[in-house]
Amino acid sequence: MNAGATSTAKPLDLPVLRERGQREVFCGLTGIVWLHRKIQDAFFLVVGSRTCAHLLQSAAGVMIFAEPRFATAIIDERDLAGLADANDELDRVVAELLARRPDIRLLFLVGSCPSEVIKLDLSRAAARLNETFRPRVRVLNYSGSGIETTFTQGEDACLASLVPSLPEAPANAAPGLLVVGALADIVEEQLARQFAALGVGPVRFLPPRRASDLPAVGRNTRYLLAQPFLADTARALEARGATRLSAPFPLGAEGTMRWLKAAATAWHINDAVFDRVTAPAYARARIAVARHRDELAGKRIFLFPDSQLEIPIARFLSRELGMQPVEIGTPYLHRAHLAEELALLPAEAVLSEGQDVDRQLDRCRAARPDLVVCGLGLANPLEAEGFATKWSIELVFTPIQGFEQAGDLTALFARPLARRTRLAA
Repeated sequence: MNAGATSTAKPLDLPVLRERGQREVFCGLTGIVWLHRKIQDAFFLVVGSRTCAHLLQSAAGVMIFAEPRFATAIIDERDLAGLADANDELDRVVAELLARRPDIRLLFLVGSCPSEVIKLDLSRAAARLNETFRPRVRVLNYSGSGIETTFTQGEDACLASLVPSLPEAPANAAPGLLVVGALADIVEEQLARQFAALGVGPVRFLPPRRASDLPAVGRNTRYLLAQPFLADTARALEARGATRLSAPFPLGAEGTMRWLKAAATAWHINDAVFDRVTAPAYARARIAVARHRDELAGKRIFLFPDSQLEIPIARFLSRELGMQPVEIGTPYLHRAHLAEELALLPAEAVLSEGQDVDRQLDRCRAARPDLVVCGLGLANPLEAEGFATKWSIELVFTPIQGFEQAGDLTALFARPLARRTRLAA
């Protein structure tokens, strides 16, 4: 099976424009919106202001038919002024929550601001509450603060807080594969079937669907990152003895094939078996992607930093659809985790890390790309200036990983251009 032409660029060949200035990104609290649906018996209690509550409500939409598994313990002026004991207030709120929701087995206390701002040490509060409510409920904490995290780093902080709670795998256990990163259930099931057909496993997923099903980890654990923004989680897993399998990320036909190949190689699956198992799905993915290639080939795209998916997305768009990245921005560039992706980018690609939003907007306006990938805060103003835009948040909320989703991923970029064409007609 042809994995695509080998890039002549080496990961360190590509220059990086590093910028530090005003940023336009969602805060890490947004990750709760997809995480609370993934871990079905977990609850996310944000300790923050009314502004944080409004953000979550507007980001998640109104849940009419099901009570969501997140809420905000609002800190008001009395708490900040020291007129009320914030720890007592938090203990009361948690006790009332767990009494009303006996289905909760894992409670995350999520800081919306650093402890110096909210005047409450959530790590100590979580330890205290964990002693009170265990073994029925495990209480953990992490920061989703927009001061300390960007959009997708909320998931990283959440999963990293889970790693110390994972059971220890026996020293003599057979090698196991851990897929790390929140995936839609249908994607998880598809990937599990692919690994089973290849003979790779046993395979577990982090986060699990239920808190009682935490995967064991140890020195015989091999892990694949399903998302490129999980640096802290990867560091925590490696501290437990796990070993990362280097691979591009499973976006598009080529990325998914190379991602699966990394696991197959670690399990010594021969090429003939790998090709036989993956060829049908790979062919379907190539056909699905090709449906939009004529619309997208040659189109110039500018990616603002927001989700940390920008580099894998740029690789997919350039190699499988013939698009031309004008600039590939990313909030943070983790060279080790993205080495295989960087090697597959066009040699002329311009990378930027961090953001000075005014300067970046100037570069975008000067380049006049056909499509701009950016956050919601920039999309409407750019649309008003005549640019076609794609909201980067859709790349997180939409199932896009794996062979079967390659066509859906392609359509995300074809639709805004088609819309712009209709409006111009």
